[in-house]
Amino acid sequence: MQTSPADRFIGNVDIALRTLFSTPRASRECTTLPETTTHLEGPDKALSGALMRVNHVGEVCAQALYAAQAHATASPALRTHFEAAAREEADHLAWTRSRLDELGARPSLLNPLWYAGAFGLGLIAGRLGDAWSLGFVAETERQVEAHLDSHLDRLPVADHASRAIVAQMKADEARHAAEAVDAGARQLPAPLRSIMGAAAKVMTTTAHYI
Repeated sequence: MQTSPADRFIGNVDIALRTLFSTPRASRECTTLPETTTHLEGPDKALSGALMRVNHVGEVCAQALYAAQAHATASPALRTHFEAAAREEADHLAWTRSRLDELGARPSLLNPLWYAGAFGLGLIAGRLGDAWSLGFVAETERQVEAHLDSHLDRLPVADHASRAIVAQMKADEARHAAEAVDAGARQLPAPLRSIMGAAAKVMTTTAHYI
């Protein structure tokens, strides 16, 4: 069914408000199960909270990126593709927020800024055309997968709960990248990939603390 620009605008505002200000609800349980019960104290608990805050920021950005790219494309099939990926990323948003609560850690205070920046990038990618927009998705997901892999190295060994969430997210991100390639993604130029990596480094370093 075709929707008007006004309807899409209202839908995007709704996604932003729900992402930033409501308690997210997952549509599925995390299928990677913890090896055993987690008991953390002191520095280990603080480190896990900081790392999961960074991961939560990534999921805030994912909601913005997919919403913007779904808005920008003229292809109903590709819009459906972006919206389906966003629903899976919404599960990640819920899992990471729930884990933050369990750790007694707060989300990033800059989440509205991260969301606005990611939405703008998604719109730019979408305006460049579907192949480039998909290429942006593929590269973003590859970089997120590598970032999550580094968190598996950094998370306390005893934090089985966070490690299970990160492992499942990593598997989902790899699949999203592969699906974008299958849908016709163009590989981004190396300089642009480097810029994306540098920007992500700034974001993740800042979100670790703020």
